[in-house]
Amino acid sequence: MKQLFATKTALLLAALALLCGCADDSDQLTVLDVDVPDGYALSAGTATVFYNSSVAYDQPAPWVSGSYDHRFNAGDRLYDNVKGTNNNGAGGGLGPVYAGYSCGSCHHNAGRTEPSYWTAVKNGSNDASGQFGFTSMLIYITRKNGAFFPDYGRVVHDQSIYGVKAEGKLKVSIDSLKCTFPDGEPYTLCLPRWSITEWYADSIAPADLFCTVRIPLRHVGMGQIMALDPIEIEALARQSNYPEWGISGRANYITERGILQLGLSGNKAQHADLTVELGFSSDMGMTNSRYPEEICEGQLQMSQGSMMGLSYEQLDVSADDMENVDLYMQCLGVPARRGVNDPDVIAGERLFYGAGCHLCHAPTLHTRPRGTTLLLGTTLPWLGRQTIHPYSDFLIHDMGSELMGVGLNDNYVSGLCRGNEWRTTPLWGIGLQQRVNGHTYFLHDGRARNFIEAIMWHGGEGWASRQKFASYSKTQRNQVVKFLESL
Repeated sequence: MKQLFATKTALLLAALALLCGCADDSDQLTVLDVDVPDGYALSAGTATVFYNSSVAYDQPAPWVSGSYDHRFNAGDRLYDNVKGTNNNGAGGGLGPVYAGYSCGSCHHNAGRTEPSYWTAVKNGSNDASGQFGFTSMLIYITRKNGAFFPDYGRVVHDQSIYGVKAEGKLKVSIDSLKCTFPDGEPYTLCLPRWSITEWYADSIAPADLFCTVRIPLRHVGMGQIMALDPIEIEALARQSNYPEWGISGRANYITERGILQLGLSGNKAQHADLTVELGFSSDMGMTNSRYPEEICEGQLQMSQGSMMGLSYEQLDVSADDMENVDLYMQCLGVPARRGVNDPDVIAGERLFYGAGCHLCHAPTLHTRPRGTTLLLGTTLPWLGRQTIHPYSDFLIHDMGSELMGVGLNDNYVSGLCRGNEWRTTPLWGIGLQQRVNGHTYFLHDGRARNFIEAIMWHGGEGWASRQKFASYSKTQRNQVVKFLESL
């Protein structure tokens, strides 16, 4: 108990040091004078779980019991079960067009399914310039003036039921840039270049198309994210100004259900909730009370579906079922840190702070007093008043266009978030991704094949930290990786 109290105290001191923005006054970007957390920290307070296996992301928080346990399991089944074209017995269900056949098809074990284009390259079944089948990714498109294409909307649905034409097929080529650290160690940055073929309607000229691809997010700590104290996040936005590091984060605000709200979830903090209803609609083509129209409404796939015997007269998924999925996601536990007494992990954590990474990847935040409320009004008070360690400020930051001509700029605007801006990715649980999902592909489109490449893609507000990391010795860089693997 005393050790736990000391750990929480140290974490609180680190949070205070973060808010003060303490930094060295010299011209050199040296190790910051902050208190680095130590000990076996509970990643998510009372929702911390102690699993290191392939199901580490897919465990209920310790407080889930009774009727909540029953509903958690019901939501888990709905999340994982493959949807059919006759899912409710009346012609509803999956499709006619869709992106995934279940939540779990893209979020395997509540994590991130391996990007299919890298799977194809690894297996030799397809080269990097070829097409592939199921992508486990979302394909976003806009006109270059930011408008949507009326025949497609914001997402290209590259899957379809038998007898129905998909909206298009994704094609990729991969550019590579061979680089060298100052100490001579080589590394490579890979940039996927996306295009669409087999459009169901008239082809869209590449000159008028922006296409960006997103691989799934890990569903770690989603309940805590929904319970974050907005006052604290907005305070971070006001205080997130470190000119010596070129950092100035800001909050994203979006309008959902007719209300302007603080964005917290998604790659660009473009959502204020977990988008359960949107996921069923856009990802799986399943109509519901919030999105009662088919995603291909007005397109030829509607008539093709009717010819296949599909009925569009009733909703495909009930509000009760969607709330159970919402409950499942918000009740998932967060894996505790591992190896915290390893000397390399301790050294790597110090170097992580020394590179200023914690200025955006904030180690400690707090949830609001009352926890969260689900889609139909169920409350989860256990998520309230928690000290959590997500390693994110949940703000959006300019990540730059310096590298390979585009950097991390995907030209896709979400709310106030511009194409070159991204929400700081929460790092909790990231060290278990390989064990859970069998891969270490990171960043929004999976271009980074490991932690090193992910760091070296940082531009814009992340450039100074990237350069500091690059200046470390190979041993020190590996220690930073060891620290990340402990999260």
